[in-house]
Amino acid sequence: MHDLISRADVAELNLCLRLHGLSEREAINRLFGVVSRLGDGVLWYTLMAIIALAGGVAASVAMLHIGLTALVGVMIYSQLKSRLVRQRPFISHDRITCRKAPLDQYSFPSGHTLHAVLFTTMFFHYVPVLGLVVLPFALLVALSRVVLGLHYPSDVIVGAILGAVLAILSLQGFAMPVVEFPASFAGWTQAWV
Repeated sequence: MHDLISRADVAELNLCLRLHGLSEREAINRLFGVVSRLGDGVLWYTLMAIIALAGGVAASVAMLHIGLTALVGVMIYSQLKSRLVRQRPFISHDRITCRKAPLDQYSFPSGHTLHAVLFTTMFFHYVPVLGLVVLPFALLVALSRVVLGLHYPSDVIVGAILGAVLAILSLQGFAMPVVEFPASFAGWTQAWV
């Protein structure tokens, strides 16, 4: 069993090094830096505000639901990080460079990925067309965490699983109907797809 775990660690580190190697190209490093910054919450909360403003009371309640679920996500990943204390790859491996300052000290699980999946899943429920728009962005957020040297692939995978499970449980327990928007807003979102 110990041998299997050792081989898995080596395989994960090799994948981490390969993906991180992409950041040596300045354009890729810049792209993932911007994606990571937007994934800090800037994009998610901006979209929520636009939806709440454009959709009225029902949309505001739906966005409040998403916001409260995201807050639970923060509590979950904060507790896990403080208890599991996995060092970030750039701390543990000298061949990995920190390409963007982390928001907190530890690596496991990826809070950015947890929230990217959580928001995307919940947007798919409430504003399906927007789910299609943010899905590629969520994938880039997850990839950015490894490329920038901030997370191991397993941190990202577990973050994604936690985000999906939390979103699904929240939707099963408290979901409201799909948000209906004025025709002008619906036309604007259709233009994105």
